[in-house]
Amino acid sequence: MTRLSLSRRFFVSAAPALAVAGSVTASHAADAADPRLSPRIIGNPNAKVLVQEWFSLTCTHCAHFATEEFPQIKEKLIDTGKIRYQFHDFCGDRVGLTAAMVARSLPEERYVPFIEALFSSQMQWAFASGGDPMQRLKQMSALAGVSAAQFDAISKDNVFAEALFDQVKKDSDTYNIQGTPYFRLNNTHYDQDPETYEKFADLVAKAS
Repeated sequence: MTRLSLSRRFFVSAAPALAVAGSVTASHAADAADPRLSPRIIGNPNAKVLVQEWFSLTCTHCAHFATEEFPQIKEKLIDTGKIRYQFHDFCGDRVGLTAAMVARSLPEERYVPFIEALFSSQMQWAFASGGDPMQRLKQMSALAGVSAAQFDAISKDNVFAEALFDQVKKDSDTYNIQGTPYFRLNNTHYDQDPETYEKFADLVAKAS
């Protein structure tokens, strides 16, 4: 589990105020009506178990879960209608915050493929030696159809960044989340990477 420390100063400094010029793509107010902040849920809406995951796109434990366990979970539990699965942002640094902002700015059907791509190549764009990880994230975003101008506008959207911070802080206070990944399976919680599909499936069975 990657432990995180939340601070409003970090979130505000991470995303400077949105420049007026060229900001059309990301200038709508990030409030309750903002579709970028709507729940990201996949799976059978009538499933008995709702699994919720809080993650950061720069968390290596989250990347392990996403690449090693989640594909089986999707195939065997989500696609078969046994569980619903909800994704929650719990950003821990500036790059992870920006990545989450870009992901949520995409059409909803492209959200999961994009975060899967980011997790599968995390070491290359987030942690490679030399260069700027923000520039590498910008290149990854371009592959998802986000232009350079759109990326710049999203990354500078302070209203959106503040809204994400408020949600992260609210979740942290509500569930006492100390790090990522963090899971809730209906009303029970699990605060670390399960490490195997079998362990995750056992948690689902106990929550049913």
